[in-house]
Amino acid sequence: MLTQNLPGQERKTPENRKKLRWFVAMSTLPLLGVVTAFGLVPQSDLGLVTAKMAIEEIALPEAAPVPSTTASFWHNERVQRGDTVAELLRRLNVEDAAASAYLRTASEALPFRKLAAGKEVQAETNAAGGLIALRYSGENGAQVVVEKQGDGFKTRMLAPQLEKRLFVRTGEIKTSLYAATDAAELPETAANQLTEIFSGDIDFHHDLRKGDKFTVVYEMTYSNGALVQAGRIQAAEFINRGQAYRAVYFQGNGRHGDYFTPEGKSVRKAFLRSPIEFSRVSSGFSGSRLHPVLNTWRAHKGVDFAAPMGTRVKVTSDGIVSSIGNQSGYGNAVTISHQGRFSTVYGHLSRYAKGLHQGQHVAQGDVIGYVGMTGLATGPHLHYEFRVDGQQRDPLRVALPNAMPIDAANRTAFQSAAGDLLARLNLLRNTNLAKLD
Repeated sequence: MLTQNLPGQERKTPENRKKLRWFVAMSTLPLLGVVTAFGLVPQSDLGLVTAKMAIEEIALPEAAPVPSTTASFWHNERVQRGDTVAELLRRLNVEDAAASAYLRTASEALPFRKLAAGKEVQAETNAAGGLIALRYSGENGAQVVVEKQGDGFKTRMLAPQLEKRLFVRTGEIKTSLYAATDAAELPETAANQLTEIFSGDIDFHHDLRKGDKFTVVYEMTYSNGALVQAGRIQAAEFINRGQAYRAVYFQGNGRHGDYFTPEGKSVRKAFLRSPIEFSRVSSGFSGSRLHPVLNTWRAHKGVDFAAPMGTRVKVTSDGIVSSIGNQSGYGNAVTISHQGRFSTVYGHLSRYAKGLHQGQHVAQGDVIGYVGMTGLATGPHLHYEFRVDGQQRDPLRVALPNAMPIDAANRTAFQSAAGDLLARLNLLRNTNLAKLD
């Protein structure tokens, strides 16, 4: 069946299609030209900044030379009994013949050769054992330094760098005060101070009881880390027969230091009860006793304190030496006058304190002599007398006057200084009571 064209339609002949393709091609050509032209526009024509790479040589500063360091080592040792210089240096890892020769022969190194056992020595050495420096504590806390200088060595002294530290010790009487302070590791000097502080209130020869307790706050002085002195008690408490006694050290302006109660009263009596530390009463005050040498009954107007030969004897109060020398049955004796009305006698001494002479002023606690057995004595002991207006009184029972209290000018400073120390005692007391509970 033959097809027919609709009205208005033209039949597309091959010739017409060819014309149509040519027309489309010619119409598209301008668009392609625009795209191609856009892609070929230079950047400079668009107003963009062109990046440039610059290479420049910069001179760097020379690095500081690094100093060469030689490794050094520190060694600590304590001097042992019988040590030689060579043996001590060996333990310090010092292998230096020149240093050994210097320490063994140089006059300025003489103190090093006389170091007591227990003294600490520090040595700095290089890796080969050569001595660089050696240090130890000298007299009065000063530090002695031996340093290598060139091919030799030099000794110099450094001022002490003193440091005070507070320590606390507590103890309980089980057998004796000496055993209790030793068990508490209380230094001997502090133990002696403890008896002196409370000797006006406590008779340490008769009044101590098992179960009595003490607490001590004391200072120790160090120089460059080494102990140089066991210092003074700063605060203390002693509980005797259930009665608590307390003392705080205070030094006001223009006066020497002393111990006071928390209320500011002096705990120091004008007289100590005993002139000897840690002794026992071998014979008390009596109107009649059998004399151990004369073998007759007679009054004993003093107190005998038995103690080892050479034990220190201390004056019991401030005063003036009124007599010194041999006094018949008293042997070597010293008499001290105090405040006009009072005097004390110290007999049977082995020797006197160096330089002690008649008319000399002495302070309470000063050593005036040493226990002996001169005169009429069967063994080493001290005969001690306490006289009021020339009449002997029992020194262990007579009422003793108090020293001066804190004055008004120093009261505020005392309360401030004592507050911290008393707080420490309160804390320790509470802690100990809690442990007991």
